[in-house]
Amino acid sequence: MGPHVLIFPLPLQGPINCMLKLAEIMCIQQIKVTFIITQHIHRCLFHSSDAQAYSTKYDDAFRFKPIPDGLPQDHSRTVFEFSELMLSLGAVAPPILHQMLISTDSPTCVIADGLLSFATDIAAQTGVPLLYFDTISPSAIWTYMCLPKLIQVGDLPFKDDNLDECIRNVPGLEGIMRHRDLPSFCRGAIDFTDPQVDLVLKQVHHMPLSQGLILNTFQHLDAPILSQIRKLCPNIYTIGPLHAHRQTSYINSSSIWEEDWSCISWLDNQPSGSVLYVSIGSLCVMTKEDFFEILHGIVNSGSRFLWVRRPGSVAGLDPIDIPLELSRATEERGCTVSWAPQQEVLAHPAVGGFLTHSGWNSTLESVVAGKPMICWPHYVDQQVNSRFVEEMWKVGFDMKDSCDRVVVEKIVREIMELRKDEFLKRSIELSEAAVASVGEGGSSAAELNRLIDDIKYMKLSTNHK
Repeated sequence: MGPHVLIFPLPLQGPINCMLKLAEIMCIQQIKVTFIITQHIHRCLFHSSDAQAYSTKYDDAFRFKPIPDGLPQDHSRTVFEFSELMLSLGAVAPPILHQMLISTDSPTCVIADGLLSFATDIAAQTGVPLLYFDTISPSAIWTYMCLPKLIQVGDLPFKDDNLDECIRNVPGLEGIMRHRDLPSFCRGAIDFTDPQVDLVLKQVHHMPLSQGLILNTFQHLDAPILSQIRKLCPNIYTIGPLHAHRQTSYINSSSIWEEDWSCISWLDNQPSGSVLYVSIGSLCVMTKEDFFEILHGIVNSGSRFLWVRRPGSVAGLDPIDIPLELSRATEERGCTVSWAPQQEVLAHPAVGGFLTHSGWNSTLESVVAGKPMICWPHYVDQQVNSRFVEEMWKVGFDMKDSCDRVVVEKIVREIMELRKDEFLKRSIELSEAAVASVGEGGSSAAELNRLIDDIKYMKLSTNHK
């Protein structure tokens, strides 16, 4: 028998996307994959996408393993209950994982999301090698790794309300990171009993205990940060952008939301570079007030726009609440869908910019597509990512902590008109570097080959025990 990898993502759209792409590459490389997925996500995937194609295309080389998450079937599982989901999963998943590792078809290794820190002890108990795959950005991971030191030296909690003060004790990011760029749970008094804080601190402790850390990035994008992370986790595999590898193009969709492809036809009828794409991802929720400020700003800018407004993404919004002038403007030069095939949208020549929540998958997809970004982050790594977009890579604006129609209008005009060529030039340069990294001889292609070889060597080592 060949190598067999057990992959265990977080039950969220972003991590599942990443890890399914990695699973596909491994199947192509003759590595068998068992993909652990919660029963809820399994149902969503099979309802809204062609997830069945993984099993069909790769026969016995790929299988989903649905497990319970411990929550009632009618539980909403929104971002507001994420901590509840993680606590429940952390209670029911460990014995299931342990049993899978000692079964007759035991895996060569486990690849688990970095937040699933319970995998460390189980892998050690069973003698199965463990690789963590952290699907957030390296800059956020490094920031998390520095949190214990920031707390120890008294930088956290903040001593005043000056969110623009630079942070001194995140090596490599001096003069870059401000208080407002830290994860949102760092604002105010830090509650160490908060499940989210506990998850992050456990993640920081457990990642260096694994055999390696997989990151969805490329050397050119994050070189200074990667050199810092290697001080704590020497064996890093930088294999991204995963979605840009040619080997991941065989399965059309792994979305847990049903995609509305009519927006592509709408884009086909728009001038080149004229459309602002707007999406706040699969989890974020905005208030009605913020929604109207952003919509007013975009409409006042005169830009065409494609807005993904999934059900529940605007709290308490009733379509009759939308003023007539905004409805007319949307009909004249806008398009609204509940969910979109994002990679195809960003690759479309009509799209000239992306107003995003700055989730890492969305950020990387925009980088690969060469599209400038307007960043409106909410939580987790998004606060850090948006800072990097503006300050480090200079391919967009960081609009965090601001939701004013005048500001939105000004920034949209900058991206889509006034400084369009400037931002487009830098975005295309970064896109070319991303594509080169996964091409023949590229840094990420080499790292992916090293990962595959190391997993196969783990199998050889296991066979010789």
